[in-house]
Amino acid sequence: MSQPIISFTDFSFKYNSQMEPSLKKINLNINEGERCLIVGPSGSGKSTLAKCINGLIPNEDHGEITGKSTVAGHEVGKTSLFELSFSISTVLQDTDSQFTGLTAAEDIAFSLENDVVPQAEMKAIVQKWAHELGITDILQQAPQALSGGQKQKVSLAGVLVNNAPILLLDEPLANLDPQSSLQILDLISRLQKELNFTVLIIEHRLGEVLSQDIDHVVVFNEGTIVSDSSVDELLRSDVLEKNGIEPPLYVSALKKAGIDLDQYPVIDKLTKIDLNDTDKLKFKNWVAEYQPMTSAVEVAPLLTVENVGFQYSKQQQHPLHDVSFTINRGDFVSVVGQNGAGKSTIMKLVCGFLKGTGEIAWQGTSLADESIKEIANRVGFVMQDPNKMISQKNIFDEVALGLRLRHSDKIEERVNEALQICGLYPFRKWPISALSFGQRKRVTIAAILVLQPKLLILDEPTAGQDFETYTNIMGFLEELHEQGITIVIITHDMQLMTEYTSRSLVFSNGKLLADTTPFAILKNDELIKAASLSKTSLSDLAKVVEVDDEQLIKRFIQAEKGANENE
Repeated sequence: MSQPIISFTDFSFKYNSQMEPSLKKINLNINEGERCLIVGPSGSGKSTLAKCINGLIPNEDHGEITGKSTVAGHEVGKTSLFELSFSISTVLQDTDSQFTGLTAAEDIAFSLENDVVPQAEMKAIVQKWAHELGITDILQQAPQALSGGQKQKVSLAGVLVNNAPILLLDEPLANLDPQSSLQILDLISRLQKELNFTVLIIEHRLGEVLSQDIDHVVVFNEGTIVSDSSVDELLRSDVLEKNGIEPPLYVSALKKAGIDLDQYPVIDKLTKIDLNDTDKLKFKNWVAEYQPMTSAVEVAPLLTVENVGFQYSKQQQHPLHDVSFTINRGDFVSVVGQNGAGKSTIMKLVCGFLKGTGEIAWQGTSLADESIKEIANRVGFVMQDPNKMISQKNIFDEVALGLRLRHSDKIEERVNEALQICGLYPFRKWPISALSFGQRKRVTIAAILVLQPKLLILDEPTAGQDFETYTNIMGFLEELHEQGITIVIITHDMQLMTEYTSRSLVFSNGKLLADTTPFAILKNDELIKAASLSKTSLSDLAKVVEVDDEQLIKRFIQAEKGANENE
């Protein structure tokens, strides 16, 4: 029988900078070779637990520990980071804080160099993991110049070379395109079976992680464990919903349709549910209740991009080239595609952060000679990495900064409103340094939203966010859109694409492959493959029940929004 490789007994931890403990009386055992998923709302204590496991607490982040915890036989609080590094490898949510090399290859080789591995062997190991993760073409690029998803893959390769008995992944899918997410999960699952190491995954994208076999799921909220159960037991309960976590979409849809899941022996994967004829008919009738809503849209060009191109370096294999599209006033557009396809780059060109070839115009007037500041009066941009946007020491001052620079009125009122929307008002006096990565991301969104731009561009605004914050942010963006603000969202979330946006720009390898509707994308298997996208489990459910997937998705969205309005 397997023995616990990670154990917490009545364990609590309080940061020196805070009044209340972030972890409260934690009791948890994770056995050797297990695959454990840890979920919970942002700020619930998940990342703090991870820091206790990998030794960042208390070696780097200081505070008060009570109770006991051991990791691979080492007692937390009495073991150095160096000693723990042989037992646990960590991929952090903030990948930039992990990079040490001047190139991706050097970064992957960092621990091998420290272990004095012969150069020929080192290069072979780096090539092996780069090939496994599909990043051989970026090995000579600087890690800081890569897209968020590429950075995540480099970080993962850099820890997999260690062959440590524990692999800890903190939001590993947050910045990955759908196909890359599934590929990495498949890779981790295969390696775990071959090498029998223990895997801990902290992740908000529950549906994708549960496509793999998970031994048990630990649900956190407010610093405590509210559930520790099998996947099947968890999905039958209402624990996820009660704690602001979205269940897999197929489970949510079946529950909304009134299907009694307790009558089926296994529900942890859709492929294991054999719906009877009565429930299939019940589900079809629920889907048929969809009531389409139409509204006339006036097409008036706001931003025009013509034959735009850009190349970061001569080593870049797929530079952005010949991109043309128009954003109309009142559009709600999603920009989707594989990691490194050029999605963020084209929007940085729009904002003037980069200068490339081609023409970008605002209502027919070229932006070529306008400064970043002048463009920012009309276009707001929320970057993927919040650390690149934050300059103040506390939350309120960060959100208020833009208004103060513009000498705006009602600053406190407007800042507090933005903080409420982003779920940050209770923390408004907190120092930025005390925030998690997801919380910092919310701060940067609030800092741009408060300026009320005419065109708002957001790069992965919901990545790493819990479902409640995701819903609040997207609900607020919908309100802004209804008020006349044009919105563009760069995203890997296919449900977000279909639920909130009416147009999608699809990128792959520096090219714009399509400018179409989200549902047209879901019906185009070749386009999905070319852009590293994927269908959601709602499309799979539609096949099982034999209903049109577009109508099912629209019915689900209608039910979701109706439930949110009634809360």
